[in-house]
Amino acid sequence: MKRIFDMAFGAACEGAGACFRLWAPGADKVELLLRRGDDERAEAMVAAGDGFLQCILADARPGDRYGYRIDGGITVPDPAARHQPGCVHGLSELIDPGAYDWRDKDWRGRPWEEAAIYELHVGAFSASGRYSGVEDRLDHLAELGVTAIELMPIAEFPGARDWGYDGVLPFAPESSYGRPEELKRLVDAAHARGLMVLLDVVRNHFGPEGNYLGLYAPQFFDESRHTPWGAAINFDREGSGQVRAFFIANALYWLTEYNMDGLRLDAVHAILDASSPSFLEELAASVRARCTDRRRHLVLENDRNEARLLERGGDGAAKLYDAQWNDDYHHAMHVFLTGEAGGYYADYTDAPARHLVRCLSEGFAWQGEPSPFRGHEHRGEASGGLPPAAFIDFLQNHDQIGNRAFGERLSSLCAPEAAEAAAALLLLSPHPPMLFMGEEWAAPEPFPFFCDFSEELADLVREGRRREFAKFPEFADPELRERIPDPTQESTFRSAVLNWDRRNEGMHRERLQLYRHLLDLRRREIAPRLAGMREGGCSPGPSKGRLCLLRWRLGDGAALSLAANLGPEAASSSARELPGRLLHETHPGLRRRLAEAGQMPPWSVLWTIADPAA
Repeated sequence: MKRIFDMAFGAACEGAGACFRLWAPGADKVELLLRRGDDERAEAMVAAGDGFLQCILADARPGDRYGYRIDGGITVPDPAARHQPGCVHGLSELIDPGAYDWRDKDWRGRPWEEAAIYELHVGAFSASGRYSGVEDRLDHLAELGVTAIELMPIAEFPGARDWGYDGVLPFAPESSYGRPEELKRLVDAAHARGLMVLLDVVRNHFGPEGNYLGLYAPQFFDESRHTPWGAAINFDREGSGQVRAFFIANALYWLTEYNMDGLRLDAVHAILDASSPSFLEELAASVRARCTDRRRHLVLENDRNEARLLERGGDGAAKLYDAQWNDDYHHAMHVFLTGEAGGYYADYTDAPARHLVRCLSEGFAWQGEPSPFRGHEHRGEASGGLPPAAFIDFLQNHDQIGNRAFGERLSSLCAPEAAEAAAALLLLSPHPPMLFMGEEWAAPEPFPFFCDFSEELADLVREGRRREFAKFPEFADPELRERIPDPTQESTFRSAVLNWDRRNEGMHRERLQLYRHLLDLRRREIAPRLAGMREGGCSPGPSKGRLCLLRWRLGDGAALSLAANLGPEAASSSARELPGRLLHETHPGLRRRLAEAGQMPPWSVLWTIADPAA
C-alpha cells in the first residue's frame, strides 16, 4: 500500500521526473541547484503565482540532492524537504514516498478512551539512538500495557543531538535517527502490535540555527511581536495565509504520508494569534475534515487552560482537540511527593489535596482564578463540563525532568512507596495516563537538557542556562552552578540514554511488575467503561489534609471509587466503606483496615469498582 501526501510545498516526484516548488515572495531570483554524484547544475525557477516559484525537471531522480540559490547568493535547503541528510545547512534529498510499501492497511486506530501514552526521545531511548532502536523495543511497550507511543519532536534539527524543539525543517524526520523509510517501518511495526504513534510537533517557533526562511519569505515572521525564541511566527498578519497553509500541510503530511495516529502541539500558549478562526481552530478543522479514513487524535500543551478548545459535540466526540497535557495534575502531585514549593509549584502548596481533587473531578485546577505565580493574572477556563478523556495526567515528562538543573527523575526525589502510590492513582483513574520513558522501571538515568549547536551559539546556550538557575537560592554559589551539566557536551546527552539491563534488577524489576499489573487492570477494568462519560461524572468526597476521596460514574454506569492518603503519616477517613469489589490496594488488607478502623496508612491508595448491576 502506498501513501503519498500531495502538497503545494516542496519537491514531488512526477512520472519520470520531479516538480520543485518554493514559496519565496521576498526573493527577486531563485535557482534550483541539483546535484547527482559529482555533477551539479543550476536551473532557473519561474513564477507560479501567489509568491510560489517552481521548476520541473524531467530527469530528476529520487536520491538527487537539491537546494535553492537565493538572489545569486546563499544556497538553502528546501523548507519542506522530505529528507535532509547530514546537515541543516546542506542540500536536501529528493524522496519518492511511493517507494515504501505499507503493511498496515487494516489499521483503524484506537478510541481515545483507550489511550495510555508513553513519551520517548528517539535518541536517548536506545543505545543505537535510531528509529530502529525504538522498533526493537516495541514488544516491551506492548507487554507493558501502554497503547500509544509519543515521539518527542523529530523535525530535522542542527547537529546530532537535541531534545527536538530546535527543529528547522518540519517535514524532514531527523536524519541522525535514520532515513524516512526507517521511521515508516517503526510506525508500521507499532500498528502491528496495536500501538498508536503520536508525534510532538512545534508550531510556535523555529530553532535558532539553520532557519533560512527570513531570507526569501520574511512574511513567515512578525518582527513587531516576540516570543521567548525571537520574532513570532506570523499567523494573523499580512501573508499569514501561506504560513498557516504550510503548517496545516505539515500536520496532514504526518497524519497521512507517515500514517501517524495523532499530533501533540507544543506550547500553543506561545502562538501569538488574534484571528478568528484562529490558526489552532483552522488546523483542527482541517484535520477533522481531511482525515476521515480512521481515528486520528489531536493533543495540546497549553498553559492558558483554554477548555473551549477541548469541547465535545453531541455525540461526545471532540470538536477540535481530544485532550490537553494537564500540568495542574502534575504540579499538585509533585508538591505531595517532594514538598517542593518553588517556581510554579507555589500555586499548589496552599492546599494540594484541593487542587488534586479538582483536577480529578473537573479537569483543571486553575479555571479562571488569579495565579500568584503569574503575577495574579487570571488563568484558565471552566472545565467541569468536559469528560475525563480531555485531560492527560502524568507524574513525569521531558519538561518536568529536563527543566531541572540536573535533570533528576522523580524516583530520585521521593520515597519508593510514595512513587508507587502515585502510580496506582495515575494508572487507574479515568484520565488518560502518560509515562516518560523508563519510568516503568524507575530508571535512574537523568534527562538533562542537551543540544548540539555551532560553537558560538553553544557558548550562549551554556552560559544562558547557568544564568537562568542563578535566580534560585540553591544555586547562588557560582561553584555549584558550574556543576550544572553543560547541555552542549555529548556526555550530557549520553547520561540520558536508558540502560535497559536495569529493568531486570531488584527494585527496578519490581517496579516494572507493578506498572504492568496496573496497566493490565486499566485495560481490563477501566478502559472498556470510559466511552460515554460526560461532564466529569465525578463526586468528590470530604477530602482534607493529604486525604483524597472521589467517586466516578463511568460510561457503562459502573461506580469507580478512590481513597488515597498521599502523605508520610497515617490519616483518618470518614468514609470507611467503598462500594463494589476490590480493584487495587497498595497495602495488603487496606480495605479491611479502612472499614474496621477508618485508617489509611502512609502513601496508601485504594480503588474499588461497583458494576452497573450491583
